[in-house]
Amino acid sequence: MVVNQATLVRILKDHDIRKTGSRLDILHQFTEKGHALSQPDIEKALEDQCDRVTIYRTLTLYQEKGLIHTVLDDSGAMKYALCKDACTDHIHHHDHVHFKCIICGQTTCIEDTLIPRITLPNGYKIQEQKLLMVGTCDGCS
Repeated sequence: MVVNQATLVRILKDHDIRKTGSRLDILHQFTEKGHALSQPDIEKALEDQCDRVTIYRTLTLYQEKGLIHTVLDDSGAMKYALCKDACTDHIHHHDHVHFKCIICGQTTCIEDTLIPRITLPNGYKIQEQKLLMVGTCDGCS
């Protein structure tokens, strides 16, 4: 999903995030790639534009404001993906499946496939659910 500069600015404004060049560049990476990204992915793409600390702080801010969410991945690296419109700075809604392709390595949100309801024993309380499916994506099949 490639979007223009005005759309990126509107997305930041809608999430009450002040516009800076670095924040726009990082948001552009998410909209351009269309799959989950790790901090090293972003560092590599923006090596001449943003430093590691700026990227880390921006990812933290984006997560706090409900713009991105963490993604479960079997590589051990923390990955992030854009949130749907329903997320806010107080509540994230991510009860959907994530899919990692064994060929291209990309992890994507499969938002139309919800995680089934799981009943836990008394005393257990779920804070968040994450489900990772691994296989071959439609682009690599």
